[in-house]
Amino acid sequence: MLLGKYLNKYYLKYALWFIIGILALIAIDYFQTLLPEYLGQLVKFFNDYTDVNLIPVDQLNKMVISILILGVIMCSGRMIWRFTIFYASKKIDGHLRHEMFKKAEQLPISFYHDNKVGAVMAWFTNDLETIEEYLGWGTIMIIDAFFLSLIVIVKMFFIDPALAGLSLIPISLIILWGALVEKVMSDKWTEKLKAYDKVSDFASETFTGIRVIKAFVKETRQLHQFAKVARKDKDTNIRFVRISVLFDVMISIIISLITALIIGLGGYMVYSTVTNNPMNIFGHKILLEADKLVEFYSYIETLIWPMMALGQIYSMRSRAKSSLRRITNFLDTPLDVENPANPIVLNNISGKISFKNFSFAYPNNEKEVLKNINIEINSGEIIGVVGKIGCGKSTLVNLLLRLYNVNKGTLFIDDKDIMECDIQSVRNSIGYVPQDNFLFSDSIANNIAFGEQETDIDRVIESAKFAQVHDNIVDFDDGYETISGERGVTLSGGQKQRISIARAYMRNAPIMILDDSVSAVDTKTEEAILNNINEYRKGKTTIIIASRVSTVKSADKIIVLNDGEVEAFDNHDNLLKTSETYSRMVYLQELEKEVEGGEYNG
Repeated sequence: MLLGKYLNKYYLKYALWFIIGILALIAIDYFQTLLPEYLGQLVKFFNDYTDVNLIPVDQLNKMVISILILGVIMCSGRMIWRFTIFYASKKIDGHLRHEMFKKAEQLPISFYHDNKVGAVMAWFTNDLETIEEYLGWGTIMIIDAFFLSLIVIVKMFFIDPALAGLSLIPISLIILWGALVEKVMSDKWTEKLKAYDKVSDFASETFTGIRVIKAFVKETRQLHQFAKVARKDKDTNIRFVRISVLFDVMISIIISLITALIIGLGGYMVYSTVTNNPMNIFGHKILLEADKLVEFYSYIETLIWPMMALGQIYSMRSRAKSSLRRITNFLDTPLDVENPANPIVLNNISGKISFKNFSFAYPNNEKEVLKNINIEINSGEIIGVVGKIGCGKSTLVNLLLRLYNVNKGTLFIDDKDIMECDIQSVRNSIGYVPQDNFLFSDSIANNIAFGEQETDIDRVIESAKFAQVHDNIVDFDDGYETISGERGVTLSGGQKQRISIARAYMRNAPIMILDDSVSAVDTKTEEAILNNINEYRKGKTTIIIASRVSTVKSADKIIVLNDGEVEAFDNHDNLLKTSETYSRMVYLQELEKEVEGGEYNG
């Protein structure tokens, strides 16, 4: 049995299924050992009746019918244990997969900085399949290896203790060999899984960035790099297979030795008995007749499967232990971002946001990204955020979503400390347009309505019009039912941005965050979106991160960040006088417009 805190509870949950399956399996093991007895009786029967004409047909028919009935019983029993044990193992696999998926959703963003998607997917595929295989076939092999072997060995001793004792010597070698090899196989399997993780990571990254690879004509280079990663995976697999094959070969040799021993020594014992010169081993006179040898040899053939299963159990168990260890480590990953003991649930908030002596550094990084920020955003204000690349603009707004932990008493929504609030209610209060504009491989309508329980097409259209993307959508052959493709591959950058804006707007949240969300649209469309924000989001807080000053110049106030610190926080006109960073941004963008032959509207 494979034990672990994430498995033990499921053994109890599906105990009845396992018990029924195990009882059926033990019963079949017993009935299976009756077959050699029937074969021995048939041999004795034909030895006793050498004249065909004297054979009692009724007695022969009874023996044949008994064998047929035995076959029906064994077939029925096998159907029962296959259904019950495999059903339980599949259900446990499903529960574990659900538990892992739930954990994956709960884990903080920092976890996915350290662990790539390919490795995580390997835990959901290779590792879970390995555990499910052991729970199913492993359980069957363990029961067979123990009970079938025990029943057979007992019956072998009843036939002849000396010959049975000699047969047990190679079986003991199998157990000893398996115990010696298990640790080595476990380590090699862990290496194999890690190598597979790297292949998955590389493949996932390559497919995600396929357009970049094609654009820079780097297919050949990627192929060579993939070949290196795959070669390492192949070498690791070969090392594991060598150990596994060596183990299987040794098992096969031992089984062959047992067979040769029984045929050779058993045959000589029968010959000695027939010639009235029986063998004597340790004072024990062996009288073995042909029917008993056939029965004994049939027992050995019956014992071959448990012996092979015993060998496979060691290999399967070592793999399953390694996989369970990886899954356990994943499920044991601490949830850094979680609700406090008695969280405050935010309802009907006004949208006031306060930063008080706020500083932040990413986990496992001592350098502060944001330093000593003191800002108060009143409800209903439109706030712009500008600054150089890497100054902390996206970090500032991401922290409002509680994607990371912050110091208590430094960040407030409606004067309530965000660290004391219910995370779900915080995120429900915010409509968020991320910088990467991620879209799911689904219809445009469903992408826009992603944050809602149901897709209200009228509300979807209203949101699309707000984001100035409705006209583009209706031009598609399938309109709002157009499939966006993986990560929105069928849409342009501007269309993806505007669909993301529509998705955030549809939530009708008290706070809306646009993280550089109009950078891929023309100035006319940008102006229309900003006008819609002013018109339709009156009384609601909106924060707009922008790289263009023209995007935020009409905002109520603008936050100017410089190397993680707030250099200034004021309206456009005042910032031109007080903020060196802001005035320089305006100046450079004016020059850029002049070079392009246009006019700057700042």
